[in-house]
Amino acid sequence: MNVTAKLRETIRELFSADKVDVFLAWEEGSLPMSSTPLFITDGAQADRAIFDPRCGNNLSVYFTKDSRQFRGKRVGIAVKGCDARSLVLNIQENQVLRDMVVIVGVPCNGVIDGKKIRRRTGGKQVTEVMENGDSVTLKGPEFSITLDRSEVLSSSCLRCVHPDATEYDVFLGEARAEVGNENRRKALDEVEALSSAQRWERTRKEYEKCIRCYACRNVCPSCYCSECFVDQNDPQWIGGTCDVTDTVIFHLIRNLHVAGRCVECGACARACPMDIDLLLLNLKTAEEIKKRFGDTAGIRIDGRPVMAEFREDEKQEFIMG
Repeated sequence: MNVTAKLRETIRELFSADKVDVFLAWEEGSLPMSSTPLFITDGAQADRAIFDPRCGNNLSVYFTKDSRQFRGKRVGIAVKGCDARSLVLNIQENQVLRDMVVIVGVPCNGVIDGKKIRRRTGGKQVTEVMENGDSVTLKGPEFSITLDRSEVLSSSCLRCVHPDATEYDVFLGEARAEVGNENRRKALDEVEALSSAQRWERTRKEYEKCIRCYACRNVCPSCYCSECFVDQNDPQWIGGTCDVTDTVIFHLIRNLHVAGRCVECGACARACPMDIDLLLLNLKTAEEIKKRFGDTAGIRIDGRPVMAEFREDEKQEFIMG
């Protein structure tokens, strides 16, 4: 199935049936190997929409960063599995009204990470990316290189167990349920095998790279407080320097703020200019949430974020001793 062609057809049908006022999708980016978010306001614009491994943007972020632009509008949106989970959280947290959004699921086999491609090509300009089963061919001026897909996919995709939307109005193809993934715990196993001192040293080296640009926060659909704790100065919760003590505290607190709400879309890690493995903490937190509460963020449309729900049978050994 040509997903792009089917997506365009679906968008035209939604506008023709007067079911949406605006549709969020992706289109060709201005740079090679890139895509960019697309706001469609007329069915005639549908031919600009695309979907392929370059479409890494989690479009649900636009519902939380500036929701005023959609006020009173019926919004259609194309979603991968992780995007749909973000949207479910938006609905659970009353940021989006379910009857005002039309969710179109697209089958996702992972999105590419531009930083990984640049490392594997030595920074050469890539003008064409071609998939062929489990391999990817990268082409540019006077060079062509074929790599295994796993070498260029976003790290979040390599660990993904929910590739397709679990909540949708239309799905382009047949949606897969939760899938097994042998790589799910690989990074965690490596860290948990270390001693406490080795773990701290690894953490210190990772987060001392942080330059406090806040790209991770700004691109995250679950970070939408009107004023972030790092921007408050009365009281000032943490220091604003790039000292490793301040950067570790920032990332720890942000991790706690999105506990039970992070869908592991990988947007933060792909946006990080310092290539910090930002998802490792979130992955561990998600595992604990699953173990303690049997919940996975953004799966149940009729539920609530687990940290906003009290249960009498919760395990409380960390309080009771």
